[in-house]
Amino acid sequence: MLGKTKMTKAARNEAIWGLAFVAPTIIGLVILNFIPALNTVYQSFCKTGDFGKGNKFVGFANYISVMSDSETWQSLLNTIKYALIEVPFGIAIALVLAVFLNKKIIGKSVFRTIFFLPMVCAPAAVAMVWKWLYNMEFGLLNNIFGTHIAWISNPHIAWISVGAIGVWSIIGYNMVLFLAALQEIPSDYYEAATIDGASGISQFFHITVPLLSNTTFFIVQTRVIATLTVFDLMFMVMDVTNVALPNVQSTVFLFYTYAFRNGNKGYGSALVMLLVVFIMIVTVIMQKCEKKFVSR
Repeated sequence: MLGKTKMTKAARNEAIWGLAFVAPTIIGLVILNFIPALNTVYQSFCKTGDFGKGNKFVGFANYISVMSDSETWQSLLNTIKYALIEVPFGIAIALVLAVFLNKKIIGKSVFRTIFFLPMVCAPAAVAMVWKWLYNMEFGLLNNIFGTHIAWISNPHIAWISVGAIGVWSIIGYNMVLFLAALQEIPSDYYEAATIDGASGISQFFHITVPLLSNTTFFIVQTRVIATLTVFDLMFMVMDVTNVALPNVQSTVFLFYTYAFRNGNKGYGSALVMLLVVFIMIVTVIMQKCEKKFVSR
């Protein structure tokens, strides 16, 4: 039996310095992520006392209330509808832009910067600009089209309007990822296809799209998770008094309303735990689909 190898002084010092460098990250994860997550699970089984104190254990009562409340399922449906707008359109538009901006065109760097700018803009500024664009009385969109549409206060179209903002905001991020992946595709494939007489559209669907499947799947997976947890965009665009809010608010928005506005942290925690379970199910399904849709 081999004895234990004694760590040298140099290896020990290296390990200590390594731990010292990662310690801030570890401490931050524990304080800002792990402890709040465990506290959320605990509070989901409690009824919050007055002024947020004196939690009383109530078992699965919060979960029963959440699952029997139609507002919960409406918010989940709103979240899914938002994802169905932002994810496919954000990816499709970004892919087309990436293909064009990967070619030798004048001002390519300028166009890349312009499309990426929404990612570096403050969410509050983005929301303010779009609220002005959507304004029913003197908004730019209604002036351009000569209409009088209540873009964000009509319950039937408000969720589409908010989804459009999400698409506009994420195109630049998706485009950069696609651009990085496009530069890894050997030009020999396109040259051979051109010699064989394949058109640009044919090359796009038979070469570009299959070879970008890994990147596309990564973007789909990360964006689905991000859209299912959307909050800041809806919070800043939709006012509490907006009549279309019930048809737009996401599950996280509803969680914020119960946990922080109404002071019912137990109910809010149960609501967000339900969302976590739903995201886990969706993630597992997407992982199962990876083998079928991703080219190896």
